[in-house]
Amino acid sequence: MSTDEEGRVDAGAVLLSAALGYAAGNIPTADLVSRLYGAGNLRRRGSGNPGAANALSEIGKTAGATIAVIDIAKGTVAGVVGRRLAGAAGANVGSAAAVTGHCYPALTGLGGGKGVATSIGQVLATFPAYFPIDVGVAVLTASLPIWKRRTRAATQFASATWVGCSILWWRMNWPNAWGPRPTLALPLAAAASSVVIATRFERAPLDESPNDESPEAEPDSPG
Repeated sequence: MSTDEEGRVDAGAVLLSAALGYAAGNIPTADLVSRLYGAGNLRRRGSGNPGAANALSEIGKTAGATIAVIDIAKGTVAGVVGRRLAGAAGANVGSAAAVTGHCYPALTGLGGGKGVATSIGQVLATFPAYFPIDVGVAVLTASLPIWKRRTRAATQFASATWVGCSILWWRMNWPNAWGPRPTLALPLAAAASSVVIATRFERAPLDESPNDESPEAEPDSPG
């Protein structure tokens, strides 16, 4: 880990963490898995989103679950590698870069998934103490009809909770399970990933029914 005795982090190591994280996010999981299952280009099927939710509906449960697990792993591995390179700063920067790379991958012309699954991996690597709360928020927004009809609003609520808890853990210096000690990098990375995910949702008009009151609109899944 590139830190000195006072805890200062080598900027070069942080930049390397970001580069490796972004590269990991660029892995076209949905494209590879859909072709493995002989389903062709997932971007031309269903909602057109290269993520687990679209794969689940268009290819099947196994494909959808496989994509979700790998996309979560991208965020987690990026955080773990970043932590080895540059401590807490590297973990947070690396995993947030993975979310960015997943949502806006250079390899596919910036057309990626929505980043939800990869952000779960980010939480597992950088903020495991928050993970039970994250699960609780997901269950809440998936079970209440008012949230089920408003996927963007549900995602924004989850993001606000994530950022708010990150700030609280950092300021209170609370324990973070196996994750790095909470620093300012924690809420900054959570906010960065939340913004990236929000912009990706805005670019995906099929993610939500034009009429928020439509009973047929479904909650979003990792993608």
